[in-house]
Amino acid sequence: MKGRKLLMIPGPIEFEPEVLQAMGIPTNSHVAPDFIEIFGNSLELMREVWKSPTGQPFIVAGSGTLAMDMAAANLIEQGDRVLVISTGYFGQRFRDIMERYGAKTTFLEAPLGEVVSPEGIEKELKSQQYKALTITHVDTSTGVLVDPEPIAKLARKYNTLSILDGVCSVAGEKINQEEWGLDVVLTGSQKAIGVPPGLALLVASPKAMHVWKNRKSPVANYYADWNNWLPIMKAYEERRPSYFGTPAVNLIVALETSLKIIAVEGIEKRVNRHFNLAKAFRAGISSLNLEILPKSDEVAANTLTAAYYPSGIEGAALLSKIAQSEVVLAGGLLPEIKTKYFRIGHMGSVSANDLLAVLGALELALLKSGHQIEPGKSLQAFQQQLLKSDR
Repeated sequence: MKGRKLLMIPGPIEFEPEVLQAMGIPTNSHVAPDFIEIFGNSLELMREVWKSPTGQPFIVAGSGTLAMDMAAANLIEQGDRVLVISTGYFGQRFRDIMERYGAKTTFLEAPLGEVVSPEGIEKELKSQQYKALTITHVDTSTGVLVDPEPIAKLARKYNTLSILDGVCSVAGEKINQEEWGLDVVLTGSQKAIGVPPGLALLVASPKAMHVWKNRKSPVANYYADWNNWLPIMKAYEERRPSYFGTPAVNLIVALETSLKIIAVEGIEKRVNRHFNLAKAFRAGISSLNLEILPKSDEVAANTLTAAYYPSGIEGAALLSKIAQSEVVLAGGLLPEIKTKYFRIGHMGSVSANDLLAVLGALELALLKSGHQIEPGKSLQAFQQQLLKSDR
């Protein structure tokens, strides 16, 4: 017995041993030369992962929700119009955050398991001037994947800032921030970036920084204010000590470690690994006659899968049986269907062996619950699809 279960939820995830080792080193001073080097290098590596060579990175102690809050607090003023494009729970959260800062929001919500069409988005952008629009790249509640590129193009066409919630996508899904013209791309450390929870990570484009510098009113959130954080980021990147709030020293050491691992793998190769594993996993799920929330593979995320429980199976009992096989999955999150589905995270350092373990535990739990399936079928489907990807 190894004494711990395989954690396969949509964050926190399983972390690389080197990252966990970095977390455990003696805590250094936040102005020590070696830590300043680590912080500065992390900022530079973020530009590489985000594909934003001229963007301004921010590393701040907090969650992915803080990164969302920072984007809204710094770019939105009272009365600004914001278009919120939603595919689940976190689109609703972005609307709430924007409205907290006085935004007049228009909420474009896709039907469950679908995405809002570019035509629908353009129709709304034509109807009135919006200061910003928000996109949830992968909604953790539904597993729906949105293509940000055409939406960012529309935002540029109508002189609208584009803000990408990449909490469940950065370092797992394809993102070319600068090439696509995305003005803000944000995430949290505990997802595909591969670091324990506690860091809000964000990269802002030169256009976003220009809009922030020319705002007419003070930023209405002291902790999130870029006026406080930008000098710190500049100083660390120039390898100079600086202070506003004490950074999460050990987490930033772990962040640099993980970003180095990502850089060695190569972001394109990493994204492709996520794509191939997710496609094989969906083949395994499908072979068990389980239905996923996204209406098609094209809008199914590569960082997590949301699947409905089989008819007649009680969800909490099924997850408990899966946990007996030393695998931890997540229940539903979207309130209206929370008890009808479950979620499996497969991002970061995820491997084929991890997903084979999930499918094996799922099959066993289904069989114990009286669900009629052929033992081993999902494992075979997974491996057959993976072999196709390798050709």
